[in-house]
Formats: sequence, C-alpha cells, structure tokens
Amino acid sequence: MNHPSVLWSRLFVVLLCVSVLSLGKEVTVSSAAQITAALAAIAPGDTITMANGTWTDQAVLFKANGTAAQPILLRAKTNQGVLMTGTSTLRIAGKYLIVEGLRFENGRSTSGGVIEFQGGGVTSTNCRLTRTTIKNYNPPSVATDYKWISIYGTNNRVDHCHIEGKTHMGATLVVWLTSANVPNYHRIDSNYFGPRPLLVDLNGNSVNGGETIRIGTSDYSMNDSYSIVEYNYFDRCNGEIEAISNKSGENIYRHNVFINCEAMLTLRHGNKCSVYGNYFFCNNVPNSGGVRIIGEDHKVYNNYIENSAGSSMKTGITIMNGVPNSPLNRYFQVKRAKVVFNTLIGNRYSFHIGAGKDSELTLPPLDCVIANNLVWSAKEPLITYTDTPLNMLYEGNIFYGAALGITKPAGITITDPLMFREADSLWRTGPVSPTVNAAVGSYPFVTADMEGQPRTSPFDVGADEISTAPATHRPIRKNEVGPLALVTSVRQNGTGIRPAAFAVLENYPNPFNPATTIQFEVSVT
Repeated sequence: MNHPSVLWSRLFVVLLCVSVLSLGKEVTVSSAAQITAALAAIAPGDTITMANGTWTDQAVLFKANGTAAQPILLRAKTNQGVLMTGTSTLRIAGKYLIVEGLRFENGRSTSGGVIEFQGGGVTSTNCRLTRTTIKNYNPPSVATDYKWISIYGTNNRVDHCHIEGKTHMGATLVVWLTSANVPNYHRIDSNYFGPRPLLVDLNGNSVNGGETIRIGTSDYSMNDSYSIVEYNYFDRCNGEIEAISNKSGENIYRHNVFINCEAMLTLRHGNKCSVYGNYFFCNNVPNSGGVRIIGEDHKVYNNYIENSAGSSMKTGITIMNGVPNSPLNRYFQVKRAKVVFNTLIGNRYSFHIGAGKDSELTLPPLDCVIANNLVWSAKEPLITYTDTPLNMLYEGNIFYGAALGITKPAGITITDPLMFREADSLWRTGPVSPTVNAAVGSYPFVTADMEGQPRTSPFDVGADEISTAPATHRPIRKNEVGPLALVTSVRQNGTGIRPAAFAVLENYPNPFNPATTIQFEVSVT
C-alpha cells in the first residue's frame, strides 16, 4: 500500500552517449502510391512523413527492412493529423518498421483487416504500431467479419493506440499463431480499448466473435505464444463474455485496468498463462466479472476485483468444468491452477467453481490451489460449487460478509479484515488487520504485491502488501494510455545524436516509478 503522492516524482533520464549517428533522410508523401515510390529508395534510418489531411481509399503497404539500430519510420506529420478513411487500410511487412500517429475513422475495410502485420507475402518481425487510432471503422452489416488489428510474425508491438467503436463480427485485435509452433513474443501495451457494444446477429441475438483481444485460435491453442498484454485500459468492452480471449500458452496479462466491462479476462484455451496485477472496477455493471479459468497450470494472483455483478460464468473468479478428451474447440479440464493473493471486494458472486457443469462438461477442477485470498462481500454466498473440485487445497484465505456457501475448509478463516477505502478509492487493510503477516504456503512466483511493492515474509493476505516501499504499478488512468499520453521515449528530429538502441530499465513501460532510468547506447560510426 502507498499513497498516490509517492507515485509522482521526478523522472531521471540517463544518456550514455559514446558517439554520434546521423539521422537518415526524410521524405514527405501524400498518397499510398507515393509511399510505394519512396520505399523503392528507402534505407535503414529513413523516415516517410505522411502529409496531414484526409486520406481516402488509400491501401498502404509499408514493406521494407530496417535494423535494430536504425528502424524505418512511417509517421503522420503531426500526431493524429492524418485521417485514413473510406476503404483505407495499412499493411506492415518487414523488419524493424515503426508506424506512428495515424487515425483511421468512420471508414471500412473491403479487403481483410484494417491494419495487418503482413503484406506482399511478408510477415513482420520487430515492428511497431504506436500512437494510432481506429474508431468506428465498421462495414454496413454487423455480419461482416474482419479484424481491426491482426498481428502476425514475431516480436511486434502495439502500444499507445486508441481503439473504439467496433460493432461488427470479429475480434478487435488478434495475435495469429501458425502450425510451425513458433512463439510470437508480441507486446500489447499502453492502449485505450474503448466501448464495444454487445455483438448481435442480424436477428438481434448475442453471438460469439466480439472479443477485444484474442491471442491465438482453437486450432493452435496448444502452441505457446509468450505474448504480453500490459498497462492497457479496457473501458466498456462488452462485445461478448470474453474481453480478452486467451487461446495459446505461456502468455502474461498484467497491470491492466478493466472498467465497467460486461466481460471477463478469459483463459479460454492454452496452458501456463499468468494473470497478475490487474484491476477490475466493475461498478455493479450487469454481466461484469473478473477472471475465468480453463486449462492447465495457470497462475492468477495479485488481482483486485471489485463489485462485479455477473452470475453463472461471469463472477469474480470462475473456474470451469471440463470435457473428457476435449477437442481443441471445447473446454479442457482445469488442472493445477494456482489462485493466490487476490483481493475480491463487493462482488455479487466471488468464486464460482465447477461452472458450466452439464452432460458434456463433467470433469471438475483437479489439484487446484486457492490460497491467501482476501474476499469481502455481503452479496450471495462467497463460494459457489456447481461441481465439487477434486483435491482442492485451501490455505491462508480470509473471507468475510455473506455466507461462505460451502462447508468451511481449514484453509479459510472467517473474520472481519477491517478494510477501509483509501484516498485512491481502493479498499485496503490497515496494520491491525488479521490479514497482516497471515499468508501461508510457498508461492515463489509471488515476490511483490499488486502495486509492485516487495512482499516481505511473512506476507500479507490479499493483493496488497502493507509497505512503505514505492508503488510502481498503481491502476493506470485513461489519460495515461493512448496516442496523447506521455511516452517515456526520446526521438531526435533533424541532424544530431540519434540513439542506436533503446531500453527502459527495471519497470518499463510504466512511467510511475519515483525514479526510472532510461539508457541509450549509440553505435560508433
């Protein structure tokens, strides 16, 4: 726990410059055809600047190869100054390419996704889409399926974008895996994902296919992606039950904020994912929830989930039943999930275990752990069993408020945690709370709390550790993400010094540390 004033301190920038490197040339263009012509003579380190104004029906293929030291940049003359509309699309194809500052609005695609990290037979590697808006880019029919952003290849990044208003079929942003089973290592961070209404068919019935983010597909869900989704702000992402749909393995979802979403972060397919340090501010919105778990060896910890109002599969934390010998597109049994050190406050249903049990979903959760969680709510039973889990370990949990809902196991203590609402609007415990130093068991992957403060043994129960250490991961705000947010990076225009490699040490990309060191290394020419 820490006070907000601690979070706003001076940003220290350390420049380690050993030489100078000249910038490449800059070319200004006003059409997709001129971009194609400019690419014929492009070189690493060059910049293509798109003239401000409205670009209508422009299919841009940004196909080139930069280097790690000298990427090639395609940018708007001023941030958000280029309006792509009509049937305009963008394809990013090659290595070390950066697209920055565009705005796609009130148009539609007639040829695949709006933005794809592939084109001309080439997928992208080490490319970046940043400070770009896609808003209300919808076809006439809600039944038309295309994605707004499709990420192919490896080691690509989508950051500081504003994405809002998708009303038609298809996930908003998709990471695509292939049969080659090559990990992606993509990064999706610091974006604003704005309102997406419930997806309905032509008859007005709700349907699947309205995810905001999907990583993988059922076909390749046993492949590992190793992608990271962090520091994003999800605002009323109501397209379907899955705001995030995980369909691959070894992904990390951390430090995101979900506000008023009638949807959940769902580990739908795939194994060994980590979900930690996320904040779910549900505000009693109908059908809202936190995390839904399916599959094997997932870790869900240090999450803060408040006032979810959903039921059935949409609860604070839902652990599903599975299908025997499940095909790839159904429900695998939950095995060895570790749900630890979470704080659940005021949720209608806090835990639902064995959800979905029917004649097909007959396998209850197996060998799972629910430990050191803090649950406080006066609504409904705190735990619902639709099926009885097998070999479930409860330890170190503190629950309070409504009826427990199950026969009390030894690992749940019913006692008032003495919580209060802090000035930052989070519910917290104080030094006399029974949660202090009350955690038990060994969970070596938990080294800090939801705010990044170190855990000191013996740990506190719940997502928040009482600490005087600086808080590095407080809930992000809407104005701290998207194209207009402050970005802790440096770009030098014109001639002079240009960094050849860039790294934000320790806590990237979070700008809220009391001290953040930014290191540059410059090649010798």
